[in-house]
Amino acid sequence: MGAKAAKVVKKVILKPNYKPSEKEEYMCAEQLEYFSQKLIAWKAELNRELSDTLNHLKEENWQESDLADRATVETDTGLELRTRDRYRKLVNKINKALERIQRGEYGHCEETGEEIGLRRLEARPVATLTVEAQERHERDERTHYDEDMEDRAS
Repeated sequence: MGAKAAKVVKKVILKPNYKPSEKEEYMCAEQLEYFSQKLIAWKAELNRELSDTLNHLKEENWQESDLADRATVETDTGLELRTRDRYRKLVNKINKALERIQRGEYGHCEETGEEIGLRRLEARPVATLTVEAQERHERDERTHYDEDMEDRAS
């Protein structure tokens, strides 16, 4: 992304039930505030889930005498830990999105500088790429994965 002047993010009060519209200037103060609030609420929800998971793991009975019960506890724990790790990574992405809002870079593709688009950001507020750039990135990953698999088979 080229040199871009950071927008001054002014605090605005959103109207009840505000939704970003294509009729507004892209990433105007209202849209930035909307996405900021959306990201902060999502982060709070994930942090609650992380806390609940930690509390559950502390309360878990690790001394099951039955092998099947112990295996179930270990499987459930593994699943909870993987979920917790995914949430932790998502919280990091949310923090980076909030930083992009502060720098005036939110809503623009990291590769092309183009607008990511309101519909995509509604669906994935932590998006950093346009749909086209994301698809290209995924195609490249698949190509490299296929090449790596071919190299290993040789």
